[in-house]
Amino acid sequence: MKYTVESDIGLKRAINEDRAAYFKRPDGYELALVADGMGGHNAGDVASDMAMKQMEAEFLQAEAHHFESTTSKKEWLLQAVEQLNTTIYDYSLSHEDCKGMGTTFIAVLIEQNHCLIAHVGDSRVYYFFDEGAKQVTKDHSYVNVLVENGEISEEEALTHPKKNFILKAIGTEETIEPDFYELELAPQSYLLVCSDGLSNKLSVAEMASIITFPDSMEEKGQKLVKLANASGGEDNISLVLLTWQHEEV
Repeated sequence: MKYTVESDIGLKRAINEDRAAYFKRPDGYELALVADGMGGHNAGDVASDMAMKQMEAEFLQAEAHHFESTTSKKEWLLQAVEQLNTTIYDYSLSHEDCKGMGTTFIAVLIEQNHCLIAHVGDSRVYYFFDEGAKQVTKDHSYVNVLVENGEISEEEALTHPKKNFILKAIGTEETIEPDFYELELAPQSYLLVCSDGLSNKLSVAEMASIITFPDSMEEKGQKLVKLANASGGEDNISLVLLTWQHEEV
């Protein structure tokens, strides 16, 4: 798997509350992470930082048998997310300046071209392939509920006053239930994991035009961030872009 990681403060924020990371074990299993922190007195960066560090430790120290089947992978990932939720929730209760903090969270557990995705919040996963592109995850957001109930259109959701109101995050409640998705990456395809600082600024077509252009992975990631900033850059912008291919760049 080839990949690139970007996390940019954007043009308007005083602090970067996003985190993005990619880890690989000696036995070949890989993990992509994106977290967009929120809450407290700028404690969002505390929550997202905790998410990265705890998941890295859990992943690198896990016994190999946890990854032997899709069922065991899902059980491990669910337990890891639940433990992470407890850690951040307990920390927020015991630290006054972190009260109410939380973070969106996406973890992609990768074995060769098989991806198992755990998702909480409104960070997103997109899949770009020969026939086109699709958004894999569904936002845990107020406006997404309105869209799914037919109360507003997808176009109206883009400018809705409660656009940034999310219904689920890591660390804000005592328990958490992530959504899971599975994906087999086709050759020459791309998976994009990103915070809403990117997805709020770029259409899928704009993302695709950059991702499918014959640049290096690093150039693709940098161009995505650059375009999001050129479109306003009001938020932090983070992404992990990965591809299942042997590109000669």
